[in-house]
Amino acid sequence: MGKQGQGIVLKEQVRIALERYFAELDGEQVTDLYAMVIAEVEKPLFKTVLDYTGGNQSKAAQVLGLSRSTLRKKLKQYGIE
Repeated sequence: MGKQGQGIVLKEQVRIALERYFAELDGEQVTDLYAMVIAEVEKPLFKTVLDYTGGNQSKAAQVLGLSRSTLRKKLKQYGIE
């Protein structure tokens, strides 16, 4: 499957997860949804990419399209070492 096909699958999974989240709110007010979603996605993203690169942060940063310093900052933010 090409890059675009994988993106479509990921987008669909995110949409389904968000619809389920809203359905389970049962009228509760939602705030900071953007920050919550980003945090929920970034941490496993960084962990998985680091596993993929054998823990090599330079390679992980390249795969992610981030600078190494940005990746290090994010890893510290999420307690990933």
